[in-house]
Amino acid sequence: MTERPAALRGLPLLEDLGPLEGKRVLVRTDFNVPLENTPSGRVIADDMRIRATLPTLQWLQSQGASVVCCSHLGRPKGEVVDEFSMAPVAARVAELVPGVEVMENLRFDPRETANDPTLVAELIRGFDAYVNDAFGVSHRAHASVVGPPAFLPSAAGRLLEKEVEVLGSLLLTPRRPFVAIVGGAKVVDKLGVLKALSQKADAIIVGGGMAFTFLAAQGRQVGGSLLDATRLDDCRELLQGPAEILLPSDVVALEPGASFGPGKHDGEVRTFSGDLDEGWMGLDVGPDSTKRFAAAISAAGTVLWNGPMGVFEDPRFERGTRELGEAVAASNATSVVGGGDSARAVDEFGLADRISFLSTGGGASLEFLEFGDLPALAALRHAINAPEE
Repeated sequence: MTERPAALRGLPLLEDLGPLEGKRVLVRTDFNVPLENTPSGRVIADDMRIRATLPTLQWLQSQGASVVCCSHLGRPKGEVVDEFSMAPVAARVAELVPGVEVMENLRFDPRETANDPTLVAELIRGFDAYVNDAFGVSHRAHASVVGPPAFLPSAAGRLLEKEVEVLGSLLLTPRRPFVAIVGGAKVVDKLGVLKALSQKADAIIVGGGMAFTFLAAQGRQVGGSLLDATRLDDCRELLQGPAEILLPSDVVALEPGASFGPGKHDGEVRTFSGDLDEGWMGLDVGPDSTKRFAAAISAAGTVLWNGPMGVFEDPRFERGTRELGEAVAASNATSVVGGGDSARAVDEFGLADRISFLSTGGGASLEFLEFGDLPALAALRHAINAPEE
């Protein structure tokens, strides 16, 4: 028997479920797909998350199992909300994998997010096995995520298995140099993963709004850019190493009082090298920064990207994110892109097929990289059929 990668040891996989002929299997999926309104009703705008689960669902059916999926959709906050009905999802699943059923939205019931054991008992009633193929919610200690493995033979689905294997390899055995790219708006949201990556990566490229707190920690004037003055000491600590922190040397900024975002066109845009003038808001990394970052990426053996370099939804501030994405796609590195905004940027710029692995988890990816584990994975490792580590 082939030895499992270190990241998967102790985690039950589909093959650990035993014979499934004639058995009913409950599969926790992440069918939280985007919906849009049309004259004929609510329809799915992008079915990628449904298609990502097909290998698991089709394998279970091939083993003779009856398959029922459960998922959340949107944030109905424990109430039945028609716009978050799973009906469009169930219809699409029926087209892609006939015979697979889909339960109604788990989060119509407040007991789901409360991890209520009474809901767990109701969910598993009549089922012989449980599969978690919802990496995107595996950082949530919700009833459908952590409850069933305590009572049923359980396993990670193919999607969850791949996520853990790929992200686990980043933590355990990355090809060197390992370059992490971390962007986004708020530094507080990424401090934990930055501290974890500083112990693993050789270099960390920091962009997006969060970069300005790092620049301020170096004594730079950041004008009206996003700044979290309560995190300056944390940034100074990270700048001391052990990983090299690469920050923007120039910034594309918008004049005071102007607006930005999709469809916005007002205000002067200027590139600053060094300090920003008072009131000017940095909204993208500049061309010199992009060249420096691209050089680091081209020399990397492994690249992890989570978070855009700027407000790429506004064409005036998309260049940094687009050119960085092109550098990742052109590199010979093993490239992993995680996080909703990063994945969306890669898709919009037509780069997805040149990325080694697109993670389906935003917050889940970050928590796994920070802590090396997730509540759902811990629950699976304690299932009655879990292999010995």
